[in-house]
Amino acid sequence: MAEMQWYAATDSGRFDGTVAITPRSGAVCLRAELPAGVLQNAVAVLPWTMAHEEKLFMNGYQTWTACPELGKWDRQHGVERVPKFLLEKYSFDRYGDYHFVPYSGKRGQSHGFSYCYFRRGKTYRLLASLDEAPGYTIFSYDSRAAQLRIERDCAGVQHTGGSFPAFSLFFAEGTEDEVFDAWFAALGCRPRTTRRLAGYSSWYNRYQNIDEASIQEDLNGCKTLFRAGDLFQIDDGWERKVGDWLEPDPAKFPNGLRPLADAAHESGFLAGLWLAPFVCEKESLLCKDHPDWLLQVDGQPWCCGCNWSSFYALDIDHPEVQAYLKQVFDRVLQDWGFDLVKLDFLYGAAPFGNARESRAGRMQRAMALLRSWCGDKLILGCGVPVMPAFGIVDYCRIGCDVGLDWDDVWYMRLFHRERVSTRQSIGNTIFRRQLNGRAYGSDPDVFFLREENCKLTLQQKQTLARVNALFSGILLTSDMPSRYTDEMRRQYNALRELTDHAENCTVDADDGLTVHYTLHGQQQAIKVF
Repeated sequence: MAEMQWYAATDSGRFDGTVAITPRSGAVCLRAELPAGVLQNAVAVLPWTMAHEEKLFMNGYQTWTACPELGKWDRQHGVERVPKFLLEKYSFDRYGDYHFVPYSGKRGQSHGFSYCYFRRGKTYRLLASLDEAPGYTIFSYDSRAAQLRIERDCAGVQHTGGSFPAFSLFFAEGTEDEVFDAWFAALGCRPRTTRRLAGYSSWYNRYQNIDEASIQEDLNGCKTLFRAGDLFQIDDGWERKVGDWLEPDPAKFPNGLRPLADAAHESGFLAGLWLAPFVCEKESLLCKDHPDWLLQVDGQPWCCGCNWSSFYALDIDHPEVQAYLKQVFDRVLQDWGFDLVKLDFLYGAAPFGNARESRAGRMQRAMALLRSWCGDKLILGCGVPVMPAFGIVDYCRIGCDVGLDWDDVWYMRLFHRERVSTRQSIGNTIFRRQLNGRAYGSDPDVFFLREENCKLTLQQKQTLARVNALFSGILLTSDMPSRYTDEMRRQYNALRELTDHAENCTVDADDGLTVHYTLHGQQQAIKVF
């Protein structure tokens, strides 16, 4: 048992407290009686030892953020190695938490959001949040000081006076299933669906170079391979510019998208469509015609990153933005008839909080808006802070985008934790595996069996495909099935068999990274790294 010291403060006063904590304390909810004023912070400090052979997992800020298990003296990098002129030009620091959480870059110091765990063999010590609305719960560990710091990201919110929920924490110790089952039971969170989807996405073969003919070609190919009820998803490239969602690009889709959704349905598939509802690119008509719709920070529109022609956050409090997005979802889901929307770059909704609500509270409200606009249609979330999506989306990305090679060129590895990387995507699929089937169906991104337009080795493709099959709630390929050889079709069917029938799946991450599972009574293993 250890004593956790904590406090919370407004600019008018402070409340201090202590509480006894063990790794099995369960729910610990701490409220501070505070005078009215602007919240400054809420901080808790707890002595916490970590054995030399123990591993530490710190959940990354959003779904793309790389977050492997760390050793006691491993280092966690931010964007401190990126030259300033590149940060200013490409806004690499806008994809993650870099603009509001400091990175020391020192060995043995790391941080994460909403939950973390310490693992020694098969014993887990889980520390997790039960409520993020008052502000993200940020866990920081310092191996040298043997100290765990917990901070509520609530600065700047106006407190009316009285009780403030400084911390709503959950402590559990036991096996992997024991601690995560207990946490989700305490949260009262269940996935919206337990249905496992499989299917196709157009992105990783054609990228934005899609049109009516190419999508129809891919649909015809999918009919030779997929099952009834699988997903056929049209990804980025159907719109004229990101943000202009009410009509497809007329040069690419002169007949609109309804005929393609109908064709997918006639083939027995669900129809999916990609959007990025909370952002717009610089060259979009929306950006040019409605500059007042953009989220302003210090008198300037907030740039979210360098994709497309660079892109900006929309102000979700602007009534015309809400009316526009409701119209967009009505058109996509009702008029065009799509069954699922893949909603990307969602972190753009809440890069900041304000006097009314925290950053996390704003993100949760944005997710609730999406659910209200989509009704009972399926949502695949992407590029979203992890916990605000719990129980709201049906499926959710849990890693970064895969690439057509293993780990990108060397200099890109110096940039942000949200970069494209097949290696990092596989790592997140494994280390966030506990969310699959508890918070939502996990989306590990696509796998490849093809040989053309792909630099992955055969072994790398097999590792990616099998890891995705074992830990996914949605299993997608981005190959053109019409070009599959008989051997590729056999491999694809074997992956579906693995998804449907694998049992006793466990991970050994103490010496390298190996996944063990049983299929039809036969024990098998995947050596990942």
